Amino acid sequence: MLPRLLPLPRLCSAITVIAVLVAGSLAHAQITVTSSNTLTLSDAVRQGLMHAPAIRGAEAAVTAAEAGVEGARQLLNPTLSVEAENVMGSGPYSRFGASETTYSLSMPLELGGKRAARARTALAEQTYARIGSDVAKAETVLKVTQAFVALAAGERRLRAAQSRQALAEQAEHAARVRVRAGKVSPIDEQRAAAQRISATVAAERAGRALDLAQARLARLTGVQRPFAIAAPWFDNPAITSGLEAQGTPLAIAGAQAQLDVASARVDAARRARIPDLSVTAGTRRFKDSGDSAAVFAVSVPLPVFNRGNAELSRARAELARAEAERGAAVLEYDEALAAARVDLVDAQAAVASANGPELAAAQEAGRIARIGYAEGKFSQLDLIEAERQLSQTKDAAIDALAALHNAHARLARMLGSIAPIYKD
Repeated sequence: MLPRLLPLPRLCSAITVIAVLVAGSLAHAQITVTSSNTLTLSDAVRQGLMHAPAIRGAEAAVTAAEAGVEGARQLLNPTLSVEAENVMGSGPYSRFGASETTYSLSMPLELGGKRAARARTALAEQTYARIGSDVAKAETVLKVTQAFVALAAGERRLRAAQSRQALAEQAEHAARVRVRAGKVSPIDEQRAAAQRISATVAAERAGRALDLAQARLARLTGVQRPFAIAAPWFDNPAITSGLEAQGTPLAIAGAQAQLDVASARVDAARRARIPDLSVTAGTRRFKDSGDSAAVFAVSVPLPVFNRGNAELSRARAELARAEAERGAAVLEYDEALAAARVDLVDAQAAVASANGPELAAAQEAGRIARIGYAEGKFSQLDLIEAERQLSQTKDAAIDALAALHNAHARLARMLGSIAPIYKD
């Protein structure tokens, strides 16, 4: 006995559903099974911290500052001098017959705590350099995280675009079948072909965007392409919003460190106005008699022309500028932190809206429209409108998730975190 055949509309509907499922599976396989090398967010952050030139430059600045501290703590070098008098003259002073030779050692003595002031300045500069290194690390983590989020979003956009392409192809086939059966105007087939071409172009554009996102992440991390990523957290909007700063935020700490450097330089400039002593001790040998005598000397510079007023005025002006910049940094940080927290809350609300009932309703409407069009219950315009609404809703859901994770990353950066925002 032959099996009972389904009516033509229901058969077209079943073919459409099966093709969509198969196309979706193929699209997923095309994205995720690209390489055995899978990169997680923690891996990307770790690679980015090792690969970033900005961090290497900041660490070199820290090394230079450490060397500056060591140099500032050292004493000034003594001066060894040899003087020969009464030589190369005339009469008894011709040649070296009646020469007087003096061997002396001169030691500069810094007064007023200059060396300690230099050391304090160097230590303040070292602290500022270390904060700069932390800032470079936090910036790198933010860039890597944003690139990772962009790649994860790009994969989902390509998957959605390929699904729309498969649906458009099936819709074109269904329209062709209905036109051949004389149930609709040939304009439906032309309209479906235009929709299929548009979906194909969109899928190709999404593929290029995905390739660009992967190339950017590869540049930031130094990972060789091709590679796959694992981001199970991307589709989970339940994130921790109660992030708090651990200690002083980097923006304020950097401004405070710059203020400390300026303050130390003012103190050093003030102490530099105090004249230093130079103590000399040595021995003088008289060649004509063979006798020797000790030589002692004390010298001090006279601050007649340069009393250090210009250097002190400049240091005080730099201190005033640093104080103003610290105040501005506090205000800017408070405003930016408040805005970042609001952005995170707004992103959470957008995710809840786009990925909740709105997406479910659009998916159900699209499903009903496809079945109804295949069975002749809906017009092609109804199908196109349902597919357009579903496409926009899916894109909005992906964009909302990407905005949520980016807002989380920006807030973590502001709070000075250099750890991955999610655990893999």
